[in-house]
Amino acid sequence: MQPDWPQEVHSALSTAQVRIVAYVPDAGHQRLIELCQGDRKMRSVVLTTEEEGIGLACGAWLGGEKSVLLMQSSGVGNVINVAGMLKTCRIPLLMIVTMRGEEGEFNSWQVPMGEATPRVLEAMGVSVRRATRAQEIAPLVADALRQEQATAVLVSQGVIGIKSFRQ
Repeated sequence: MQPDWPQEVHSALSTAQVRIVAYVPDAGHQRLIELCQGDRKMRSVVLTTEEEGIGLACGAWLGGEKSVLLMQSSGVGNVINVAGMLKTCRIPLLMIVTMRGEEGEFNSWQVPMGEATPRVLEAMGVSVRRATRAQEIAPLVADALRQEQATAVLVSQGVIGIKSFRQ
């Protein structure tokens, strides 16, 4: 039986008292987003671009609140410039990134960013952890929240499933 990783991650976020959940809508995060939207102690904020999430997270931290940014690997390119602020200002932020461009990807446009995602984040001073199995995600999230650093947990495409828009 496959673990209910969105429920486990929501529990880890709740335990760590994460109050702001910023996201760009993504099918890989859909259940986690729904759980966070249903949690009265969390405020879910829909973004128009991933980089808004960095600014929101910085403001939340300065205001005494913890946040998380949910995005897809294709959005990592949108946060490169502002991600430098996390390191310079020593602001912790957990990013949970659903991967695209891995084995089985049907959309070749997703491959370059999927391959570059870990290196791009590391170049900006973000610690990167990779979950290749559902049961690894929540422990990595909980650990990242305890460490209070800029950290990205990459959720393998094998965990969330290969997207297909073909019939």
